[in-house]
Amino acid sequence: MEKITDSHKGLIRQTNEALILSAAERVFARAGFGGATMAAIAETSGLPKANLHYYFGSKEVLYRAVLSRILNDWLVPTHGITAHANPRAALEQYIRAKMALSAERPDGSKVFANELLHGAPVIKGLLATDLRKLLLEKAAVVQAWIDAGQMAAVDPVHLFFTIWAATQTYADFDEQIKAVLGRTELTAKDHARATEHVVALILRGCGLG
Repeated sequence: MEKITDSHKGLIRQTNEALILSAAERVFARAGFGGATMAAIAETSGLPKANLHYYFGSKEVLYRAVLSRILNDWLVPTHGITAHANPRAALEQYIRAKMALSAERPDGSKVFANELLHGAPVIKGLLATDLRKLLLEKAAVVQAWIDAGQMAAVDPVHLFFTIWAATQTYADFDEQIKAVLGRTELTAKDHARATEHVVALILRGCGLG
């Protein structure tokens, strides 16, 4: 019998955790934390319920892990916003990445929005520490671009708030957008059109259009 190596075990764990987190993101988005059950998440993931408890212990721990993954995935695209980057290219890349996440992972945005609407009881500490630190660092980069005359004078912190609001609305309020556009689902063309609009609008507001 072939021996299962530690690296293989690690790969299995990584794969199972990813399946569980994706399934939980979907269930939490539709049922909320209170309505979601480990049984429903297990069914959605295609894994035994025992696996969920083995990897995450409880629904509360799993919910926190889902929120942490969402926030991390949203923040990764900010890595291109650096002092030596081209302001237009860096901001455009960030906006496009956020729009892509709204199109590809709408459930994640809805889970996060629901957490915030309930006062952020689980991740308030993370928002006030890790998120705040990163946002202030990136806002300082934007301010440096402004001071160097590379873009228009905007409020750097509120620029990020605007980007978040403009990009995440296509996930959080997709039902409203679908109703107004007369769609049952937003198409790839709809998302592409929205992306070009948001990119152009924000870059023009920053004097980078």
